[in-house]
Amino acid sequence: MLYFVIIVIIICIFSGLRIVNQYERGVVLTLGKYSGIYQPGLRVIIPIFQRMIRVDVRTNTIDIPKQEVITKDNVTVNVDAVVYFRVADSEKAILEVANYIYASSQFAQAALRDVTGNVELDSLLGKRDEVSAQIKEIVDAQTEKWGIDIESVKIQNIELPQDMKRAMAKQAEAERERRAVIITAEGEKSAAVAVSEAAAILTKTPGGINIRTLQTLEKISVEPSQKTLFVLPADLIENVKSVLGGHK
Repeated sequence: MLYFVIIVIIICIFSGLRIVNQYERGVVLTLGKYSGIYQPGLRVIIPIFQRMIRVDVRTNTIDIPKQEVITKDNVTVNVDAVVYFRVADSEKAILEVANYIYASSQFAQAALRDVTGNVELDSLLGKRDEVSAQIKEIVDAQTEKWGIDIESVKIQNIELPQDMKRAMAKQAEAERERRAVIITAEGEKSAAVAVSEAAAILTKTPGGINIRTLQTLEKISVEPSQKTLFVLPADLIENVKSVLGGHK
């Protein structure tokens, strides 16, 4: 009989052994009532009378599925996001909410729809980080009661309607063409200013125009067989005549 009792006690002890990993905390309930938190290591509970619930305290993620949202300027978009969170208080995570992951996910979905529905499409596309910060603030305020710390919320994809995509593509193309026209016009303006300044300098220099004309003729007469018809300026002809007359 004594041996039987000893064997039963040994079995009870071994059946009450629990290992809590470094990234876990053990919430212990004694006869259904909270009685403490077990830290990482080898722990013992009393079988039948006690129960230990492991809680992972590492950073975890919740994928918010695609939500159809109507923005403030009446554009229908599909938005999804990801929530990064961790359990800050294991006791609250077990005792204050039935399933803290599911509850946090549902609240994050509602917050995503509310926030994105109150901003215009341009703000949603251009200020994604600010919108994500607003969602984080709302979700964090609620989940703090459950012992959950929301580390960050990131909006991943914003899917636009096809007609909106085409309109934005046309707008972007028109903007590129406008910039190209402006750059071309600025280049022509700079070239015109440079030519005007060069002409003014040549005009002020005696014989400058004539020298420039001769240089141009030399450049275009590369091939011996090439025939080029050109009209000489009147002052150049007069200069040539005066030079020939002087030689006579």
